Amino acid sequence: MSGRADSDTPLKTRVEPADAPQDADADEEASAVGTAEDTETDGTAEDEDGTAGEEDVGADEREARRARWVAVCTGVVLALAGLAAALLRLAGSAPLLVPVAYAGGAGGCALAAVLGSRGRTRRALWLLVAGLMVMALGDQFD
Repeated sequence: MSGRADSDTPLKTRVEPADAPQDADADEEASAVGTAEDTETDGTAEDEDGTAGEEDVGADEREARRARWVAVCTGVVLALAGLAAALLRLAGSAPLLVPVAYAGGAGGCALAAVLGSRGRTRRALWLLVAGLMVMALGDQFD
């Protein structure tokens, strides 16, 4: 839940009774003042039927595509770096826990790349963070 109020709530909340006398001057004044409030929007372009315009849908789609690409590319780069570090530590004189931690972190980053390609960018971000923390923890044992 985002905590935002609904944007389609009416601005005018006072209901006039049907049998109340109509004042012509008050109606003109209210319509002149109310037009600025009634036409206020939250910055999105809307059509006559109240739906968002095509440019907003395209912008959201571009942002989602960019987030997927960032998650995939970051996951692949970190997975390759973790795998290279695991192989280097395995060839050296480090304890066995160190290359295992690097390989485990690299596996987490590779899984994050897969999740990012499927559109699960938030989960991919947290999995990238967890993979890096596992690699950093493995580095502490060296």
